[in-house]
Amino acid sequence: MNLRVKALVSGALLALTMAACGGEGAGGGTEESAPPEDRTIGVSMPTQTSERWIADGDSVREQLEELGYQVDLQYAGDDIPTQSQQVDQMITQGADVLIIAAIDGTALSSQLQAAADADIPVIAYDRLIRDSENVDFYVSFDNYRVGVAQAEALLTGLGLRTADGQPGEATGPFNVELFAGSLDDNNAHFFFDGAMDTLQPFIDDGSLVVKSGQTGIEQVAILRWQQETAQRRMEDLLTSSYNDGSRVDGVLSPYDGLSRGIITALQNAGYGAVASPMSVVTGQDAEIASVKLIDDGVQNSTIFKDTRLLAEQAVAAAEAFLAGDEPEANDTETYENGVKVVPSYLLPVETVYADDIAPLLVDSGYYTAEEVAAGQTD
Repeated sequence: MNLRVKALVSGALLALTMAACGGEGAGGGTEESAPPEDRTIGVSMPTQTSERWIADGDSVREQLEELGYQVDLQYAGDDIPTQSQQVDQMITQGADVLIIAAIDGTALSSQLQAAADADIPVIAYDRLIRDSENVDFYVSFDNYRVGVAQAEALLTGLGLRTADGQPGEATGPFNVELFAGSLDDNNAHFFFDGAMDTLQPFIDDGSLVVKSGQTGIEQVAILRWQQETAQRRMEDLLTSSYNDGSRVDGVLSPYDGLSRGIITALQNAGYGAVASPMSVVTGQDAEIASVKLIDDGVQNSTIFKDTRLLAEQAVAAAEAFLAGDEPEANDTETYENGVKVVPSYLLPVETVYADDIAPLLVDSGYYTAEEVAAGQTD
């Protein structure tokens, strides 16, 4: 072989070797060293009917854009086919990472397979995506602990426990009713399990009485977390189980939107008047309308999950994947999605009573005092 041919062959082999070593990065061809402005993060949120998800979407987008990334933020309007189409579009348009808060945790298997085929990491955001091996990471709060905290708030509101967990002066029995979230949301099961593990001893000893007899999650779940559905169920419970002059002393509600529906049904039935105090109603997400209700003494409590911190963890996980690293996990055992245990980062939660609004929500900059007073954000 002459020198000219040898040089050509050597050059070709070198080019092939470099291509093989370089490979394709996330999103089907972006190198790990590409600058943020050349990276696109697809962010799929379930709905804009809840202020919580609007805040989540805004927080994730703003933090990613501050780092220079391109962001494709889509809301699915609580419609599963819409979310599937939006995620499909993100994949075909070359997203480098996907951050997905699923409407139905079992409905995105084909999209996740397409993402895996394109080497696109998938981060499940607050709602675990089930029945797929192609979920790379999960960021959320300690969802079992959320349920425990809601149950503890109910017990505290009724006087069966003090705020520091000691026995209260009240003994009951108290009539309570139970609500759960949407069965297709994996978190709803953790919330309900945490709450029921806490409440069950009080039900067993008669301190709490579920007068309707509806204690299974299938009986008390509210599809898509709809406020109107919760209001109708509470109205039905009042008609069927409390038409004998008895009253509902407390309601376990797992989400502020449901809480407001429940409270509306109770108010329409005369609760909240001087002669008939409002029931103790729990909640979650510290939505501004419910924070005002707590401030006004109508709703008992809510669970504050700081979406700014959750967004930070989602962004940190995305950056780790883009750098070719594994995100930091603080739980590698709990979240089994039916196929695999998904490495997770879980954040703590805070219970907010009226006295906690200023230190937890206003002083932290989550809301202003004016927003709390108005019951709406600017």
